[in-house]
Amino acid sequence: MTDNSLGTPAQLRDVDYMPPVYKAIPLGVQHVLAMFVSNVTPAIIVAGAAGFGFGSNSPDFPNLIYMLQMSMFFAGVATLFQTITLGPIGARMPIVQGTSFAFIPIMIPLVAGKGVDAMAAVMGGILVGGLFHAALGPIIGRIRFALPPLVTGLVVTMIGLALVRVGVQYAAGGVPAMGTEAFGNLQSWSVAMVVIFVTLGLKFFTRGMMAISAVLLGLLAGYAVAFALGMVSFGNVGRAAVFALPNPLHFGLEFTAAAIIGFCAMAFVSAVETVGDVSGIAKGGAGREATDREISGATYADGLGTAVSGLFGALPNTSFSQNVGLIAMTGVMSRHVVTFGAVLLIVAGLFPKVGAIISTVPIEVLGGGVIVMFGMVVAAGISMLSDVHWNRRNMVIFAISLSLGLGLQLEPSALQHLPDTPRVLLTSGILPAAFIAIILNLILPQELAGEATEEVSGGMHGAGAGLDPADRKG
Repeated sequence: MTDNSLGTPAQLRDVDYMPPVYKAIPLGVQHVLAMFVSNVTPAIIVAGAAGFGFGSNSPDFPNLIYMLQMSMFFAGVATLFQTITLGPIGARMPIVQGTSFAFIPIMIPLVAGKGVDAMAAVMGGILVGGLFHAALGPIIGRIRFALPPLVTGLVVTMIGLALVRVGVQYAAGGVPAMGTEAFGNLQSWSVAMVVIFVTLGLKFFTRGMMAISAVLLGLLAGYAVAFALGMVSFGNVGRAAVFALPNPLHFGLEFTAAAIIGFCAMAFVSAVETVGDVSGIAKGGAGREATDREISGATYADGLGTAVSGLFGALPNTSFSQNVGLIAMTGVMSRHVVTFGAVLLIVAGLFPKVGAIISTVPIEVLGGGVIVMFGMVVAAGISMLSDVHWNRRNMVIFAISLSLGLGLQLEPSALQHLPDTPRVLLTSGILPAAFIAIILNLILPQELAGEATEEVSGGMHGAGAGLDPADRKG
């Protein structure tokens, strides 16, 4: 609900309006709370896949703390690109940037079990993919035709489906524990379910900031239960430095075809998602359409923020949709409010002990949270697919793309005889599904033979065949 004490309705719709500082700062903190968990989770997942994640006693474990630190720092930097702008870079809008989930299925095959050394190829892909993303700025409005809801909904759904397995593994005790007697025990699942049920309760039975921060509060509840059960260790907090600056080329840079192609392909999808977020902010916060300058500026900032992140060992950035909803709820369109939140993220990123405290969260607690988050990604994709006209043509495109993409993701050994580069790209599942959907959508006629008089009913062709018209429900 809009707080009229913040200013007049006209002021609240103005991106350049500065609310009183004592009110602007709490609003900025709200934006940080709404995105905080989603922002740091990708670093935890990628580090865990590489082998230096939660519960690790290896000498590489400080790299997880560094990645958590950089997730906060460069989310703040990328957000400043959007709110303050730098020439054509930035939308000059209250756009909150954060670490993207979309690239995780591309990164996991690149680093799986390879340790910290594999991160150099990831950073090379992030740098090139970010520059490619920025280069889409002038043309993004003209190429959106290639990604209608059929394609974008499929891609977002595939991203969620690729990640839900990670959530279940974490909730059951973590990937390293798989195959052991402790994996999937009652204690692990009990802690994860506390997170899930508290999150659901807050999401549906509270309003305002309590509902928006439901995942964060659910994690805190699960953390309290885990602490009571003796599952929390603070050993890493004491070893973490008090203050540290970002380290250029922390993981080095390596340029591989698989990483570059994968990150550039996903950057294309991420750019279109950002256009949707910019349009949502303009519509929900100011009651108008986004301008071409805002759309291109946001795309520039998205790409540049990602490229700069890669130079310092951070993961790709993108606009955060949950903060779009927060702007619509508060009715405050001021970019300066989000700037306060960005500064808070940057400051937090300069203190490694913040990352070390995050690393004390037991994997089971995080598992409960990511089950909810990744399930919401799948739900968001299905929501996008609801805008599709489900005739036989679109069902064929969706069916083939989903079957091949999900199938290769579930059975990567089916491509074991391919060279490394195409194997990594294809077993992500997302890239082959997106490529097939885009190509088929562009080349197939809008109506297949006989389709004009024979529409799909109930999701199955011929579902009502043989029934008397009077007996059909509808």
